[in-house]
Formats: sequence, C-alpha cells, structure tokens
Amino acid sequence: MTRFAATAAPLDTKWGASVTTNQVLPGVWHVTTADHGGYVLSDERQAAVPEALRRDDPFYEEDVDWALVLLAFAAEFRRLPTAGIGLQVENARRSVRAWHPDRYAAFTGEEVPQTESHVLRRRAAYQAVIGEYASTSASGDWADWVPTGMVGVVFRRVASVDALGFARYAGNPIYGLVTKDRYADRSDVETFDSLGATQVESTAPITKEIAVL
Repeated sequence: MTRFAATAAPLDTKWGASVTTNQVLPGVWHVTTADHGGYVLSDERQAAVPEALRRDDPFYEEDVDWALVLLAFAAEFRRLPTAGIGLQVENARRSVRAWHPDRYAAFTGEEVPQTESHVLRRRAAYQAVIGEYASTSASGDWADWVPTGMVGVVFRRVASVDALGFARYAGNPIYGLVTKDRYADRSDVETFDSLGATQVESTAPITKEIAVL
C-alpha cells in the first residue's frame, strides 16, 4: 500500500482563505472557508486519484465533488475510527453514480442507465434541443411586462451541454408569454416551441395586453 506524506495545511483555496482545516488522511485536507469548502489534496494525493475520478485541480468542493475523494481512497477512509464512516463512503459511491455517471462508469466498469441518473436524463433532454431556445427564467403576472393569466418566460439558444447536463447558451435572449396552466405543466427542459409561447419584444412594461411580434 502506498504511504502518503502528511502535508502542511492549505492556507488558501479556490474558495478563499481557509477558516478551518483538518487533515483526515495524509495529504487529504477537509477545509472550510467563509463561503464554501471541501477537500484539498496534496500534489502526491492528486496524482494518486484514479484518472476517471481526478479533477484538473486539487479542489473537490463540498456539494458534489467531495464524493470523488472518498471513492478514490475508499479503503483508507473505511479504516478511519470515525462513527458512520462506512455509510459515508457508500453515500459517496451513490453520489458519484448519480452526479458523475460517466466518471462512475469509467471507474467501476458499471454503466449507469439513463433512467437512474437525473444528470443523464437532463443531459439528453438538452442535447435534443441544441440550437433551439430553451426557457431559462420566468416571471408571473405580478411583473409589469406580463399580462394577467400569463407567465413571462426568458429563452436562450442552447449551444452545448456539459457533462453534468447543464446547458451552455449563446446569443441574446428572446421573450415569450405562456399560459399559466401550460407553464405549470412544464417538464425540466422546455423550449419556446414546446411551451407554445407567444413572442414579445422585451420585458419593458406593457398595458397588460399581449403585444405580439
């Protein structure tokens, strides 16, 4: 088994200056900052992370990427005298499977069905509408540009989709009005056409009557 060297606590991170630091394994620091936190790895540890799980930088944030560290060094984490550590490692495995299905498949050799990963479903949904205008935000008829009984929706053209299933947009937004009932029945990914939107010029105040382009 590889023996890793203990390292000095990281004083600065991509999330800001360290507030608390705890070296949970040699070269593996759990860090908090004023705004965020996660795991920070030494150069030696970062190089030892399996390629399928390794980030480009040694900062593994606390919301999602923390699980990559626990899965990469699962055997060592399981030996820690920490209550519930076995459950934490298992939760990390499940988290990587859900949030990083491609990494999980590459690391374990187990393909993740699309039906079992919201990331894969969302990614497929956005890939299907690349080039179309997808909804990005909405305002109710409390907004001064939205007529009574309608929802004002901002749409942007989908240019590409990242590995986590988040769309990247290009160009200027367009604006549309959608009935409240149709908007309430929306799916996770909707477009101008799928919502049956009526285009309006902008979000400038109107007289509560639909101004159709």
